[in-house]
Amino acid sequence: MKLNERSLVCYATCDSPADNAGFLSKKGERNTAYHRRWFVLKGNMLFYFEERESREPVGVIILEGCTVELCEAAEEFAFAIKFDCAKARTYVLAAESQAAMESWVKSLSRASFDYMRLVVKELEKQLEEMQRGLAGSRSVQRRSPIYRKTKSALCVNPTSPALGLPPPRERAAAPPCTPLKENGCAVWNNAPCVDTLPAGDGPGGLAESGSGKPPPLPPRRRTSSGNTCGTGALLADSPVCPGTVCFSKLHDWYGREITELRREWLESQESHKL
Repeated sequence: MKLNERSLVCYATCDSPADNAGFLSKKGERNTAYHRRWFVLKGNMLFYFEERESREPVGVIILEGCTVELCEAAEEFAFAIKFDCAKARTYVLAAESQAAMESWVKSLSRASFDYMRLVVKELEKQLEEMQRGLAGSRSVQRRSPIYRKTKSALCVNPTSPALGLPPPRERAAAPPCTPLKENGCAVWNNAPCVDTLPAGDGPGGLAESGSGKPPPLPPRRRTSSGNTCGTGALLADSPVCPGTVCFSKLHDWYGREITELRREWLESQESHKL
């Protein structure tokens, strides 16, 4: 794999944020001694410098097709970067503390594109499951029946014990209105009942007097003592009597007075002739 040295130097020393950075002890390939170097991890590239202020990196490790695991070494907190190829070099590094070693092992294990590819696949799988579940919930909501409030549900019974309201007061029933009677017979004018008239409009100033009694009834008409004809005779001679339905009887009844006047006139005429 060909790499552009200037591009690598520019990428290693630019101001882009690093995934991890710190001092590590690196075991030499020919000289097995450990040398302290400044390491900077950016993406899948692990750069190492002689000093922290160095302008160019000494070397770079491409973290593809490799595994990071702990190993036994002369230095404490050591770990190794191993590649799958048989002729590939194994890099042995040592951190300054247990926490630094765990941080480097974790960050280096997640630096390769293979790991990123697995993460992306897992995220895509989770996204598909979420979308499938969301679509299923929407279909269930569409199929679920819609409950609507009926008129019976909207109507509230005021006497229901669940409302906790006192029962409505019962209005006292008004006494039945009886028509005024005169000697046991109803009055002919069929006047309205006293309790249905407005205040102040009652007969005889009922509202003004403050008494609940109706005004006294007028005396019943009586026939004169000099009239020799009884009630039966009047009814018999009356044109409205049931016996005078015939027209001839009505004619005779209305013509009595004329006949009597004619008779008196004829008698006066005969007396004048004499």
